[in-house]
Amino acid sequence: MKITLLLDNPNSWYLPHARTLLASLQRTHDAALIHRAADIPAGDIAFFLSCERIIPASLRARNTHTIVVHSSPLPKGKGWSPLTWQILEGKNEIVNTLFEAADAVDAGPIYMQNTMQFEGHELLPELHDIQGKAVNELVVSFLAACPDILKRGMPQTGEETFYTRRRPQDSELDPNKTIAEQFNLLRSADNETYPAFFHHRGRTYILKIYKKQDINDSSV
Repeated sequence: MKITLLLDNPNSWYLPHARTLLASLQRTHDAALIHRAADIPAGDIAFFLSCERIIPASLRARNTHTIVVHSSPLPKGKGWSPLTWQILEGKNEIVNTLFEAADAVDAGPIYMQNTMQFEGHELLPELHDIQGKAVNELVVSFLAACPDILKRGMPQTGEETFYTRRRPQDSELDPNKTIAEQFNLLRSADNETYPAFFHHRGRTYILKIYKKQDINDSSV
């Protein structure tokens, strides 16, 4: 099959996983990785993975199927940053859903799901590593089940909920609460892009979090 992987942010955390997936698919398929929706070629399946923009129908029509993977049990958790929001909710079991793209956001028929298990200590790089591997496993399993699985898409049912886009101000800590109370916020914050911070005595302070074994300083 002719397969396209679209990752519209070349700086995305998912990029290393996209390259791993591409190398795997190229063993048996005509597969390519692109970063602009306008460059989507005609083909059999286009996967939109970690995309930040809605892909219009005119571009989706270039492929027989256009597939999205979203880290929530759709129709619950549509929208932005579903993994982070669910970590903030205290969840350690999070579902990935692979579905057909549609005009409405995260609304197409569902083909497959898998589940990620977390232990509650993982920091954002570890969360993303687990997520990236689970997304790749889902894509590979879906392709292995083609074409039969394409006849078994299930419409989404139940109440839909939406997550909003994460903003830098969403990483604000409350200095009057304990670290334990806010640990999920700390561990899901991006140390570089949107680090945790707090206001105290008229000043703003930034906190970055690392695991001890990740710091090359024996004195820490």
